[in-house]
This record gives sequence, structure tokens and C-alpha cells, in this order.
Amino acid sequence: MTVAVVLFTADLRLHDHPPLAAALAAADEVVPLFVRDPGVHAVGFDVPNRAAFLAACLADLDASLRGRGGRLVVRSGPVEREVAAVAGECGADEVHLAAGVTGYAHRREERLREALRGRGVEVRTHDAVITAVTPGAVTPAKTDHFAVFSPYFRRWSQERLRDPLPAPRAVRVPEAARGEALPPRDGRDGISPGLLPGGESAGRGRLNDWLRSGIDAYDEGQDDLAGDVTSRLSPYLHFGALSPVELVRRAREHGGAGAEAFVRQLCWRDFHHQVLAARPDASVRDYRTRDDHWRGEDAAHEEITAWREGRTGYPMVDAAMRQLAHEGWMHNRGRLLAASFLTKTLYVDWRIGARHFLDLLVDGDVVNNQLNWQWVAGTGTDTRPHRVLNPVVQGKRFDPRGAYVRRWVPELRDVADRFVHEPWRLPEEERAALGYPPPLVDLADGLARFRHARGRDRADG
Repeated sequence: MTVAVVLFTADLRLHDHPPLAAALAAADEVVPLFVRDPGVHAVGFDVPNRAAFLAACLADLDASLRGRGGRLVVRSGPVEREVAAVAGECGADEVHLAAGVTGYAHRREERLREALRGRGVEVRTHDAVITAVTPGAVTPAKTDHFAVFSPYFRRWSQERLRDPLPAPRAVRVPEAARGEALPPRDGRDGISPGLLPGGESAGRGRLNDWLRSGIDAYDEGQDDLAGDVTSRLSPYLHFGALSPVELVRRAREHGGAGAEAFVRQLCWRDFHHQVLAARPDASVRDYRTRDDHWRGEDAAHEEITAWREGRTGYPMVDAAMRQLAHEGWMHNRGRLLAASFLTKTLYVDWRIGARHFLDLLVDGDVVNNQLNWQWVAGTGTDTRPHRVLNPVVQGKRFDPRGAYVRRWVPELRDVADRFVHEPWRLPEEERAALGYPPPLVDLADGLARFRHARGRDRADG
């Protein structure tokens, strides 16, 4: 009787799961294993929203496995120790897992190989599990990764994706595989009240609904904050409850401008993965330094606190930050505005904003969160690194009647449309009655500070 172990990481699903399919093909019995890694806690990554969503993903995965005669084995401790222990207890000779791109994932794989070396257990990593196209599969002629999105997108679009794999019909787990209770989904402090339900079942249901009734409006409506026609599939992609390969394939099969725009966003995700795979230090250091002397917590404590709490006095920024606190998620246009305001208007270090987002975002990951923040801060891959997004102009363009602002900033619920993005223009008595703060900083002053800091005569609009 042959046994293989499948180590689940950021791929908490049964549909289109190459490591699981390979293990089932190679062995009579398989141990579906998830290890609660103390290293994740040590770096502060298991924040309440993601911990709750993860618990729901694990519960759903376990239920799906039990429906196929199996079960999920959960262990706690260093990954290499627990995998080696399970392999020894069950007599496994192979361990299958998805290839990662972060420095942390690479170090985990190295420790795993070292722990299993000499035990007769082979570690097999599988590509195109966490991304649609493997990082490094598409490269320009003279370097190891694309630093600009458009040429990457052209090459990425020409890649032939593998066929998605069906979920297995049966999974036999050896009796010797012992684990612990699943982590609880409820009873945690600090969970955003509007958090989405976790798990592959919820993700596939949302995907199917969106393909039927939402994707066609995505091309024209993706920046409409009030309309909110985005898929909201990012948390399921982050935890691997949905397969990026399957999403690209199904969107292309659906067809149309909305589907094309959605596939482009999925490509952005792969783009950032290939950047970080080549430059793992970009998670903490400038990808392209501008010699910034960012302000930090000491120099800008009150402004940073107001930004975090959604009390900057700029309705679009505040609405986005309050949505983040309530849902553990934020509309992409809101993310751009909130990040631009912190880095370009307040001239605060992008790492401070990135850390706050990681503290709350259910879809927060090192790859996309850090590199998107760098894109906005002008230290990343943006070809216009000095662009500044004006929250008033952006509000009038993408929330013209103020519906998004009114949803998240109730102090402005009854303000007329012409004042909803500029409440400081109201008569003084009406403004005082709102209970809404005045602008934290004058936009012109912020722009002047940014121009001076970057040593430029102008900043792009």
C-alpha cells in the first residue's frame, strides 16, 4: 500500500488541484495535510480577518473531503517537522505541494527538502497552482522578469494554459494519519462585521453567479465605486479556494469585453508574482528607489491615525478606509486613492500603509499588496511614478452622485451632490453641524511637499 502526502498551503480547494491529482495518481492512499505554521504568527500574518476566513476554508475543505471518503489532517508546528512526522507515521514516500514565489515559501520548501532528505521521501512541487502562468515561464530577452505590465500581458496572453482538473471522486486517507481539531471559525476578536464567507463552496457559488450576471458589466463598471460590479473573488484567489487557471479559462469561454477586462486583472496578479519571484526583497524594499525620505510614525502620527480611522476630511479616502474596516475588503479604485493620499499627499512611507492593509484585508498577501502599494508610491513598476490621484477629482469621476461616500460616511448622507466630495464648501454653520472633520491637509500643500521631496518641478495628475 503506497502513501503520498499533499501539503495544502495557498491552494485550499479540490477542483483543479495538480498536487492532489498527482498524489492520487501515484499512491493508493493520500494524506491531505494542512500545517498551522507558527512562522505565520511570528510575522504577524494571521490577523483576525484572514484567520477567520482560513478557518472557514479549512472547514469547507474537510467537508468536501469527507464527502469523498477522506478528511483533512490538521497539525500545528514547524512545517518541516510536521510533514516529516506525518510521512513517517503513514509510511509516505512522496510529498506534493504547490510551488510558491515568496521568500518565505522558498525557505519553507528548502527546510522541507532538508528534513526529508535521507528518509527516502521525495518532495514534488507543482507549477501553475497559485498562478495561471508560472512565474519565470514568460520572460523578456535580456532579463529574468518583465518590469512593465503591457509587454508582459501580450506575452502572457499567448501562453497556452493547462486544462483545469476535475475534483477527485474519492480520497482514501490512511488510518495512521492523525491530526487535531479544525480551528474555530467564530469567537475571534477584531473580525470585520461584513467579512465574506470563506471556502471553496462559497467561492464557486460566487464565481458562478458573477459569470451569469456580473461579468458583462465589468469592463465599463469596474471603477464605479457605488455600482460595485467587481467580482470580489480576490479572497478566494488568495487562499486558493479558486483556481486562477480555471478563472481565466472560464472567463475566456464566456467572452466579451467584461471578460477580457477581468482576465487582464488576473494577469496583473500573475505579473506581480513574477516580479516578486525575481525580486523577493521588493516585499520590504523599494523596487525602484526614488531616494525618498518618507515620513514615519513619529513625524506623522496624527495624520497616519486619521487616515487609518477614515477621518482625513476627504470623503473618498475616508469612505474607502471605512469600507476596509467594515468588510476587510476594499474596492480597487478605493485602494488606489487611499494609497495615493497616504504616500503622495501626506508623504508617508508606503510600508506603513501596506502593513495596515495587511492587518485588515482578507485578501491581503505579500505579493499583490506590497507591489500594488509600491506601484502607487512610485517606487514600483508604474511607468508614471510621480502621478498623484486627487481624491476630489476622482470622487467626481467615479462616484459622481456620492452614493459610495454616503454609504460609508453617514455624516454626509444628507449633503447635496455638489458638496458631497467637498463638504468644506458648505456654509460654515451647516459644515459644523455635520460632525465631519475638516481636511487634514490642503491638497496643494501636499502636492508641493511631494514635488519638493522628489526634486521635481511638477507631479503628474
